[in-house]
Amino acid sequence: MEDLTPEAIVRELDKYIVGQAAAKKAVAVALRNRHRRKLLPEQMRREIAPKNILMIGSTGVGKTEIARRVAKLIDAPFVKVEATKFTEVGYVGRDVESIVHELVETSVNLVHEQKMQEVMNKAEGLARERIISYLCQQSPRGGHRSSRKAKQGATTSPGAVITGSSGAGAQSASGCDLAVEEGARGSVASWPVSIPRQRKRVAELLESQQLEDATIEIELNSDPDALDPILEFSSGMSTEEMTETFNEFMQNFTAYTTRRRLRRVSVREARRILTREEANKLIDFDQVIDDAVRRAEDFGIVFIDELDKIAGPKVEIGADVSGEGVQRDLLPIVEGSTVMTRYGPVNTDHVLFIAAGSFHHVKPSELIPELQGRFPLRVELESLGQESLRRILAEPENSLLKQYQALLSTEDVELEFTEDGISEMARMAALMNERMEDIGARRLHTIVEKVLEDISFSAHEHRHEKIVVDEKYVTERLADFVRDEDLSKYIL
Repeated sequence: MEDLTPEAIVRELDKYIVGQAAAKKAVAVALRNRHRRKLLPEQMRREIAPKNILMIGSTGVGKTEIARRVAKLIDAPFVKVEATKFTEVGYVGRDVESIVHELVETSVNLVHEQKMQEVMNKAEGLARERIISYLCQQSPRGGHRSSRKAKQGATTSPGAVITGSSGAGAQSASGCDLAVEEGARGSVASWPVSIPRQRKRVAELLESQQLEDATIEIELNSDPDALDPILEFSSGMSTEEMTETFNEFMQNFTAYTTRRRLRRVSVREARRILTREEANKLIDFDQVIDDAVRRAEDFGIVFIDELDKIAGPKVEIGADVSGEGVQRDLLPIVEGSTVMTRYGPVNTDHVLFIAAGSFHHVKPSELIPELQGRFPLRVELESLGQESLRRILAEPENSLLKQYQALLSTEDVELEFTEDGISEMARMAALMNERMEDIGARRLHTIVEKVLEDISFSAHEHRHEKIVVDEKYVTERLADFVRDEDLSKYIL
């Protein structure tokens, strides 16, 4: 964040999002203020609340993308929710506190993956040693299986099983046999060399990836992709429900800590599984949770979409559930409160909330006054015209056209988009947005997919060819499509 000045944040957003300077500027300042707040004394820091933002604009103009890109830029936990999915407490539906639960879950996953990357090199080395032990019919704890058991194909302990090897091309009961008897196809060695030399030879074959398809039986303590089971209580639970939850937790915890199982997998898959298991052993999960809760509280970003759908005094979501009631349920979370989660209490005082809506039929002033006050910054996003749509197709990193070029290049088909072809696709997208529902840049997905439908279907027949998508190419493939879309408005 020290290098991410507001100007730098806007420049980074410009790589992916066309226009919408006001919204980018507001978000950039909000992020920079977070960094400034961290540098203040503790007493002052507690008093400074984030300036939440209300984005006003039609669908497809970049509201969600701005928030998502910003969160990715600073490695912040990010959650997107729709306001219409929530109901008042006591009715069937999603409790607003689930926003905080989802945010902290996202934060835990984010921190966990980062910690995994930090220990990955060490974990890969440990996993490699375990694979060598399995291939050499040794227990990772040091016990060596006899050659007689190896010849009989015994699998009472983890190790290599009878299989083919892509490196040696032999059938054998032991990976070490494959390493030592490279020239003997289908034979079983009787450990003609010392164990250290066998291990060294297997290590060399592993390094050159010549044993990737060999099958070994590995021992797992638990699911390497699963976190420790955690006890979770929520408000409103009865005594019976709490007792049942606790008993279920104890059962899961006992199973997690005592379960050991064997799996037969290829060396390639064993490397992935064992690396992840070893990495989990090297990680302090208590520290992961502490860091994740702190990151969610200080840097979390919550994007609340469709806020306009619950504005106005007469909005009805379901039986006896008013839009105003949903707003009042959201208010404590946005104002700042403490929510109990499975990872402990999480405070939302400094979570940045970005709300959005089209506000075509209602005004932001029709939100309840308390909620209006919690979104002091308001920015209007511009509708996307033909020129903006053209720039969206051509300019951003990994734009839609670049994605299709990359996809078809995998089948040796070269796509070239001319300027007039790009302009024609943008013109047609803008035209359809005017005639039908304006869905902004999302219309480009429909247009480009229709233009490239034939070549995507028959790409295998055009290997080593260059396909030029110009204005004529676009017009020919969209003429019937636009006419059908026009007729669909009048057909029941």
